[in-house]
Amino acid sequence: MTTIALEMKSPDDFRPKRTDRNDVRVEKIEIPSPSLNHYFFVNVGRPWKWYSRLSWTLSDWQAWVESENVHTFVGYVKNTPFGYIELERQGDSVEIAFFGVLPQFIEHGLGGYLLSEAIRLAWQLKPARVWVHTCTNDHKYALNNYQARGLTIYQKTSELETLPDEEDPIWTTPAYYRSIAEEYLALSHQHAKTI
Repeated sequence: MTTIALEMKSPDDFRPKRTDRNDVRVEKIEIPSPSLNHYFFVNVGRPWKWYSRLSWTLSDWQAWVESENVHTFVGYVKNTPFGYIELERQGDSVEIAFFGVLPQFIEHGLGGYLLSEAIRLAWQLKPARVWVHTCTNDHKYALNNYQARGLTIYQKTSELETLPDEEDPIWTTPAYYRSIAEEYLALSHQHAKTI
């Protein structure tokens, strides 16, 4: 697999994709929600073999979304969530850590708009640069989308990676669901004591 890192060092290089739709918007998540980010990671990422967080527990997700350096946004079309953005401040840079659209919304012109919003929102954090990574497992137009918005390639790395096969139970994120079941059990015990 080849991983490609792209960057933008000035907002002057940004070439946003506009939309004529008036039923599309992006909103910041004000209350961090581990379950929300987990949902989007699993459901947006599955077609592209996102596997880096499949073993995360509820605690891992909670630590991520509650970090002061992480910002999550949800895209809506006709008041229906269609995708998400995760931005992470890293020193003087902001990474578009993850972003994408749910499968039913692919190839409806929303990906370029959502990426444009991700870049615009990243620059609002006043970094020296905005960057993102993609790979050869991504959508066939992903790299073109990044470059069309003004991001330029600064690094390519190739390495052999072993992806979980389609039958691997890790795709159902069992560690997450075990940890959330334990959390629910603990909450039910606390609730029983207060009655």
